[in-house]
Amino acid sequence: MDAFRIFIVEDDLLYGEMLRRHLTLNPDNEVYLFRNGEECLKNMYREPNMVSLDYSLPDMSGLDIMRRIKKDFPEIPVIIVSGQEDISTAVTLLREGAYDYFVKDDDVKDRLWNVIKKIRENLQLRSEISYLKEEIGRKYEFRNVIKGNSPSIKQIFSLIEKSTKTNISVSVTGETGTGKELVAKAIHYNSNRAKKPFVAINVSAIPKDLIESEMFGHEKGSFTGAVTRKIGKFEQAHGGTIFLDEVAEMDLSMQTKLLRVLQERELTRVGGNDLIKIDVRLIVATNLNLAEEVKKGNFREDLYYRLLGMPIELPPLRYRGNDIILLAKHFVDEFCQENKMKKLSITESAQQKLMQYPFPGNVRELRAIIELAAVLTDTDKIDESHISFNAVDAAENLLMEENTLAEYNRKIISHYLQKHNNNVLLVAKKLDIGKSTIYRMIKEKQIVL
Repeated sequence: MDAFRIFIVEDDLLYGEMLRRHLTLNPDNEVYLFRNGEECLKNMYREPNMVSLDYSLPDMSGLDIMRRIKKDFPEIPVIIVSGQEDISTAVTLLREGAYDYFVKDDDVKDRLWNVIKKIRENLQLRSEISYLKEEIGRKYEFRNVIKGNSPSIKQIFSLIEKSTKTNISVSVTGETGTGKELVAKAIHYNSNRAKKPFVAINVSAIPKDLIESEMFGHEKGSFTGAVTRKIGKFEQAHGGTIFLDEVAEMDLSMQTKLLRVLQERELTRVGGNDLIKIDVRLIVATNLNLAEEVKKGNFREDLYYRLLGMPIELPPLRYRGNDIILLAKHFVDEFCQENKMKKLSITESAQQKLMQYPFPGNVRELRAIIELAAVLTDTDKIDESHISFNAVDAAENLLMEENTLAEYNRKIISHYLQKHNNNVLLVAKKLDIGKSTIYRMIKEKQIVL
C-alpha cells in the first residue's frame, strides 16, 4: 500500500507536534500538521487518507470544517479530538459523519494509532475487493466465457450486449445445463452495476415456507427459529443484480408478493412494518416455457410480463454444430491447466463420437464427459474409448435387466434425482408423479440420496 497520508489540525502546536511525532513512528505514515481549519481546507487537494480535527479552532468550529470536508470528500474518515467530554456534542458529530470522537487525554496517541490501523486495514480490504471485482468482470467478459461460433451463439452475444446497456429485466430460458447462470453473470459483470453485488437464488431449492424470508428477510421473533434479524437476498443485492433461477417453481402466493416488490421497488421483511427501498436489476431463468405455465394457471400473467423483459433463449448443445468440438477443446485445456497436466488433444474418432451424441445435459454434461476422458487417458490424446456417455449406458443397462415394474420405477426416479441434484419438486414435475410418492420412497429407503 502507498504512504498513508494524515492531516492533524491542532492550534496547540506543541500538542500537535507530539501527535505528529508519535504517528510518524510508522514510516508508512505521511503526517501534515495544520494550526487552523483554513489551512487544512486549502490542502485537501492532497486527498488525505484521514483527518484528525481539533473541535475548538480559532477560525471555525470542528463541525463546520468536517461538514465542508464531507461535502467534497465524503469517503475520508474524520476523527474529532476535543478538550472536553460532551456527550451531546459527540452524538451530533457522529450523526454528521465523524468516524470517531476522542477526548484529549493521555490515551489519545494510542487511540489514534489504533484507529489509523483499522482505517488502513479497511482501505486495503476495499482495494482488494475492487481488484477482485475487476478480475471477475474480466472473467465474465462474455465472448471469453461463452464459447462458440455458431449462428445461434452469435445471436446470444448480440442480445447479451444489448442487455448490458440498460437495466431492462432479462428472462433466460433453455434446457438444463445450457449455461443460464453464466449468461446472467456475463450481463451483470459487463453492465454499469458490475461493482455492486450479484446475488443468485435457486427458487426450487428453497422450501415453500422459507422462500419469503430468504428473498425479503425477516425480523427477530417473526416466527419460530427467527432468533435474529435476517437481511434477505433482495436487500443484499441493492444496487446490483438479483438472479432468480428456476423461477417457474415459485408458488402463486409468492408470485403475488414478488410482483408487489417489483412494482413498488420496496419490501417489508417478514414480521416487520418498515418499508425498505430497493434498487435491483432482475434476471430470471427457467427450463420451462413460462407462457405455457401461464396458460395452465401455474404462473401469474402480470408477473410473466413484468419478468419477460429481454428474452434470451439458449440453444441446446445438440443444435450448435461444431461448437461441441470448440467447447470440448476448451474444457480439456482448462482441466489440464487447473490440474497441472500435460496438454491433451482430442482425436478425430473421439470428435466424431461427440458430434453424434445428443447431449441431454448440454454444456454441463460435455464438461463432465471431457474431464473424465482426460483422467482416463494414459497418453497425450483423448480417443473415442475414453468418451463415456453415462446417461445412455445407464438407459441401455436398465432395459437389458429383467425387473418388476416397481423396480423399474425406483431406478427411473433414482436416475432422475441424481441427474437433477436431488430436486424432488423438479423430478416430480418431469415424471408427472406426486412429490409425496418420491418422499415416501426416500423415507422407506427404497431410494437412497
